[in-house]
Amino acid sequence: MTATRVDAELIRRLPKAVLHDHLDGGLRPATVVELADAVGHTLPTTDPGELAAWYYEAANSGDLVRYIATFEHTLAVMQTREGLLRTAEEYVLDLAADGVVYGEVRYAPELMLNGGLTLPEVVETVQEGLAAGMAKAAAAGTPVRVGTLLCGMRMFDRVREAADLAVAFRDAGVVGFDIAGAEDGFPPADHLAAFEHLRRENVPFTIHAGEAHGLPSIHQALQVCGAQRIGHGVRITDDIPDLAAGKLGRLAGWVRDRRIALEMCPTSNLQTGAATSIAEHPITALKDLGFRVTLNTDNRLVSGTTMTREMSLLVEQAGWSVEDLRTVTVNALKSAFLPFDERNALIRDVVLPGYEAAL
Repeated sequence: MTATRVDAELIRRLPKAVLHDHLDGGLRPATVVELADAVGHTLPTTDPGELAAWYYEAANSGDLVRYIATFEHTLAVMQTREGLLRTAEEYVLDLAADGVVYGEVRYAPELMLNGGLTLPEVVETVQEGLAAGMAKAAAAGTPVRVGTLLCGMRMFDRVREAADLAVAFRDAGVVGFDIAGAEDGFPPADHLAAFEHLRRENVPFTIHAGEAHGLPSIHQALQVCGAQRIGHGVRITDDIPDLAAGKLGRLAGWVRDRRIALEMCPTSNLQTGAATSIAEHPITALKDLGFRVTLNTDNRLVSGTTMTREMSLLVEQAGWSVEDLRTVTVNALKSAFLPFDERNALIRDVVLPGYEAAL
C-alpha cells in the first residue's frame, strides 16, 4: 500500500472521518452572500470568490484571537431558522462530496440567539438541517453520518447551559460536548462544574487545549476536567523535548499510552501560529511515536480547506503514505463519540473496504 502513487484524485476517493470541524467556520461563500443579503448584514465583499479569499487572508494572521474574529460574518447569517437549516444541510452535503463517511460537527448554540430563537430551538433546527443533508447524501449514493458536539464559549458564562443542552439532546443526534473560544486566559477548570455534570450523565466531551496555551491547558483538560479527547493538542510536544528521540514526559506519556485522541488541524495551526509549516507540523512526529492523532479541517471556509486538501498537503509536504492516511482515519473512528459496535462497523464495513477499493 505504501508504494501506491498518491495523487489528489486517489485521495478524493478515500473514505474520511473528521472529528474537529466547526459549523460556523465551514459555510459556502455563496451562501454567506445570499443569507447576508436576506438579513441585511454588510460583508467585506459580495463576490463569493473574493469573500473566500478575504476569509483566508484575514485568518492568516498568526493570532488566534483575530482568527476567531473572522466568524462575525458567518454567525450573522446563522441567527434564523432558515439560515440554520440551510447551513446545516449544506454542511453535510459538502462533507459527503469530500468523501467523508463520518463527521462530528460542533457549534455554540449561545452564539445563534440574536434572531429570537431559544437555545433548544437552535439545536432542534440544526439537527433538522443535518438530517435533511444526510438523507440527500444517502439518496445520492454518498452516505455520511454526522454527530453533533455542542460547545460552550469558555470566556462567557453559559457553559453549564450548553452542557445541559448536550444532556437533553443526547438521544437526538448530539453525541458530545466541547468548550471553544479564546484559550489563553480562560482555563478549562473554570468550567469544572459543567464537566462534572457531563461525567455524571455519561456524556463524552473533548476540550480545546494545547493550541494557544501550553501544557497546563492540556493537563487541566485531562486530569482535572476529565476530557476524553483533546482539540488540537499541538503543544503536547512541549513535553517531548526531543521529538526525534521520542523520550516522553509524564503528560505526553499519559496521552499516548491511554490512547487519548488529538484532534489535529494542520492548516488551522499554521494560521493561528501554533505551527510553522506542514512539513514540520508535529502531527507527523506524533503519529510516528504512536500517539492517536487524527486529521481535521477545523474551519473549512476560514482555512480554505477540505479533508482532501489536508491529506494532500501531508502527502506532498510531509511524506505521508496512503497507509498513514488510513491510520489517522481509523484513529478518528476509534475515538468517535459513538457506541463501540457502531465505530467498529464503520471501520470494518466502510473505511477498510474503501481503502482497498481505491487502490
